[in-house]
Amino acid sequence: MFIDVHAHMDIEEYMNKKIDIECIVKKCEEKNIVAVITQGVDIESNRKALQLSSKYKIIKAALGIYPVHCYEMIVNGKQKEFDEELSFIDKNLKEKKAIAIGEVGLDYKEIEPTEENKKIMKDCLKKFINIAKKNDVPIIIHSRKAELEIIELLEQEEMKNRKVIMHCFSGRKHLVERVRKNGWFLSIPATIVKTEHFQYIARDVPLSQLLTETDSPYLSPEPKNVNDPSNVIISIKKIAQIKDMDEKEVTNIIFNNYQKLFY
Repeated sequence: MFIDVHAHMDIEEYMNKKIDIECIVKKCEEKNIVAVITQGVDIESNRKALQLSSKYKIIKAALGIYPVHCYEMIVNGKQKEFDEELSFIDKNLKEKKAIAIGEVGLDYKEIEPTEENKKIMKDCLKKFINIAKKNDVPIIIHSRKAELEIIELLEQEEMKNRKVIMHCFSGRKHLVERVRKNGWFLSIPATIVKTEHFQYIARDVPLSQLLTETDSPYLSPEPKNVNDPSNVIISIKKIAQIKDMDEKEVTNIIFNNYQKLFY
């Protein structure tokens, strides 16, 4: 049974019928993809994530606000709307309509990393961390150009050995090792077939701390094609090859990791 812990099933490639989401779900079911966690990135997509999860058994909702959108809400005077969304997310986690916080984090590529801007994003992230701790749910972390600072923040917020998933983590080897020692998980996209960094992570991080993802419809292993969650099978095959393990055994261990985190 295969799982995709990070996808965006509400993105326009699916929702505007360029690719029929019904076909994507059917394809996933036929390939034994049993869970696809679609990520909320703003107020609108949080609602779409919940709608999709109520319609399709295999789709699960993670709710959050992407760091760039958090920043924009705060600097544009929308603190009240941000706080109301936090309450909405907390409520849906309590009611088990969502199973995780995501996609949240820090982004120092799209937002200029001045000290003031960093503080705005970190203050937002701390609020999501508190909700994740309060509800004992996984938090799915985006960390573009901010890998060291995100690790430091998570450590300061006493997240060691808690349910943290590093999405497409691109930090250097010593930071990957720090993630490992903190007991956190790293999700491996299908681009592992062509990306040495993810191959390194698959080689050196214990399988007990690995998950699979696609970031669909982005990060396709075949650039001309739109990505979809069934491509987690590509990640499984490559991880098994790198670790010199049976594909079925790798699949089972990663599925067990998913169950421990989310149930």
